[in-house]
Amino acid sequence: MFIILGGTGHVGSAAAKALLDQGEAVTIVTRNPSKAEPMRARGAAIAVADVRDVEAMRQVFRRGRRLFMLNPPADPATDTDAVERETIRCLLQALDQSGLEKIVAQSTYGARPGERCGDLTTLHELEVGLGRQEIPVSIIRAAYYMSNWDGLFDVAVADGVLPTMLPEDLRIPMVAPQDIGKFAARLLAEPAERTGLHHVEGPERYTPRDVAIAFGKTLGKPVRPVAIPRDQWIETFRELGFSEPAAASYARMTVVTVDEAYEPPEAPVRGEVTLERYVEALSRRPAPRM
Repeated sequence: MFIILGGTGHVGSAAAKALLDQGEAVTIVTRNPSKAEPMRARGAAIAVADVRDVEAMRQVFRRGRRLFMLNPPADPATDTDAVERETIRCLLQALDQSGLEKIVAQSTYGARPGERCGDLTTLHELEVGLGRQEIPVSIIRAAYYMSNWDGLFDVAVADGVLPTMLPEDLRIPMVAPQDIGKFAARLLAEPAERTGLHHVEGPERYTPRDVAIAFGKTLGKPVRPVAIPRDQWIETFRELGFSEPAAASYARMTVVTVDEAYEPPEAPVRGEVTLERYVEALSRRPAPRM
């Protein structure tokens, strides 16, 4: 049995679908069973639990042998770093006496020690915590999610613009969530002793201008990138509903993304989904887009 955290989200659902397609038994962990109905229809079992309920999570983990773990993003209206650190603490504690034989965990390009730098620092803490426990672990460090652009699709439809905090010609590694999920499924099925750190990105690197062009091609009209000045980043996050500490943390993470290009220490695993293919599929999704 494979246990999948985040199985109703982009990456977790892709991992679950890949395993189900191989005839494997899969349990999706969720707080909202209604969101898991499409996965139930595909044959997955559903476990309803709060990731911060240590004993409940430990009992769910005991149902399986292999676990795909990610740290669910906190509500941006909260102090996201504090909430996500607490979630990590609970998940790590739940691993004790779980009986699991292997973990595949989701992290990010550029994960680093420190404070108040969003996923870069919280996911580094997850990596460190997993390294201190005894269950064999494979870590996936994924490039910038193509799905980070999803929420701007309707803006492009309405206004013909693509707002971005990244410089319009900054070329960065990006990856489709489905490619991450498929790779996670592959790692989950490998022998337990096969562990390590793996970097995953798409077939090419892209700029925000490339994203705007892909949106425009799909929409059949021009879409232009509009860069938000750095001194307006925190204010922009606040206008989007982020708490003050969350806005500061996400702005600092964006600074690192722009100013400190992260290069994997070895050649990354390459996904198959191009940006153009991803955006074209995005345009066919029923509203609302998540």
